[in-house]
Amino acid sequence: MFLIDDILLAPLNGIIWLGRKINEVAEKEFSDEGLIKEKLMQLQLRFEIDEISEENYNRQEKELLERLEAIRKAREER
Repeated sequence: MFLIDDILLAPLNGIIWLGRKINEVAEKEFSDEGLIKEKLMQLQLRFEIDEISEENYNRQEKELLERLEAIRKAREER
């Protein structure tokens, strides 16, 4: 009986495992301070070579700085 349960639940367990892995990667990417700093440097470079407008630069910079601040606050709370 347990073998049949395992066979029937295998696809569901696989989906659950995959969901957990995707969540881990997303959390790691969202909370990686180095990645945010790298994106800020790329943004600065794009602005300096006139690839993006000042308005677009300011908007994206604000978003990245807010994410960086959220990461730092979350680390302080731990």
